[in-house]
Amino acid sequence: MATTTFERAPAVPTRPRKLYQQLYVQVLVAIAAGILLGHFWPEQGAALKPLGDAFIKLVKMIIAPVIFLTVSTGIAGMSDTHKVGRVAGKAMIYFLVFSTLALIVGLVIGNVVQPGAGLHISPASLDAKAVQAYATKAHDASIVGFLQNIIPDTIVGAFASGDILQVLFFSVLFGLSLSMVGERGKPVLDFLQALSAPIFKLVALLMKAAPIGAFGAMAFTIGRYGIGSVANLAMLVATFYLTAAIFILVVLGAVCRYNGFSVLALIRYIKEEILLVIGTSSSEAALPSLMEKLEAAGCKRSVVGLVVPTGYSFNLDGTNIYMTLAALFIAQAMDIDLPLGDQILLLLVAMLSSKGAAGITGAGFITLAATLSVIPAVPVAGMALILGIDRFMSECRAVTNFIGNAVATIVVARWEGELDHDQLRAALNGTLPEDVSEIAAASPAE
Repeated sequence: MATTTFERAPAVPTRPRKLYQQLYVQVLVAIAAGILLGHFWPEQGAALKPLGDAFIKLVKMIIAPVIFLTVSTGIAGMSDTHKVGRVAGKAMIYFLVFSTLALIVGLVIGNVVQPGAGLHISPASLDAKAVQAYATKAHDASIVGFLQNIIPDTIVGAFASGDILQVLFFSVLFGLSLSMVGERGKPVLDFLQALSAPIFKLVALLMKAAPIGAFGAMAFTIGRYGIGSVANLAMLVATFYLTAAIFILVVLGAVCRYNGFSVLALIRYIKEEILLVIGTSSSEAALPSLMEKLEAAGCKRSVVGLVVPTGYSFNLDGTNIYMTLAALFIAQAMDIDLPLGDQILLLLVAMLSSKGAAGITGAGFITLAATLSVIPAVPVAGMALILGIDRFMSECRAVTNFIGNAVATIVVARWEGELDHDQLRAALNGTLPEDVSEIAAASPAE
């Protein structure tokens, strides 16, 4: 069907922003200030939790309309609706392969470094009640229940709850329906494309509050848990961060190089969003902005709209690394020898449990509980060992997941022939206009 396209205005040279006007600098300063406040005045720092929570709520408020507009207009503008299934299929293959690689990397490095060796902790000394709530949620999480939950009870309910996969499910169906009605759907498509401009501008306005949210969230984390809690289990934290870095730079780096771009250049391009994820410990906080930037970097709207939201539930590289590494740490700390058979079982169970608990708040800790509950050799109560430092590892989980989904989107777009290589090169070289939201809003649906 015919679609309305918006002519992209030529890039107008703009005066470079001063350093203090850059969002990533503001977020970085806010994170540092939050750490200092939480460390020296812990009570006041812990009391600032509402600032971080309020910012995340602001962003979640806009996620549903961003996904709906991006996906529905992208699919409706496709000349070949079979592309929807093809893009989704390629994305799921990518997710399966690299999620499994992440689990294997965590397992290998956990065996090589052995971060829990030498602690000699008795299982009887652990507080099982501390992790009881997580174990209960893990028991309730199942793959069948997860798949059933993708279908919303009502259309309004999907948007009201803000469930990413429910909104995505409806958006795909609506986009397909809109493309099938032909010219009669053109006024609706025109309206949705016009509505994209103010919605993306709203995202840009909300991002101005990012430093406040990052400051409050980081002050709470340090004030509530203290830097000392990291030092007590520093080996596990350091091993996890090292493993995540190896996965990003080596595994994802090789994928990026094979597909014609640099992972380091991509990280520089989305540095503001990465810092926001670090500050809030939530990859959802940067989801709308990531979708804008990937579209501005040359990925077609239809690919961005399908791959990014789906990846937030199915492509959790950081969470997968964390699960195998943390499980091995708990076993090593309690002097439990896990034979190769049990480690393979751990890997297989983690592949399933990571999908079954996707989308649940605190998914990393919950999926670990779900995994350990199937491995009788390692008591679930052992999770109490890492409960105090889990918050400090959640930032790394979120950042790894975030970068992994950015890479996945560009790779799938290239596989599908829906990537503008010149535009990607300009984005990664920093030669795009600064106002990315205007580029994304003005992009044609196809």
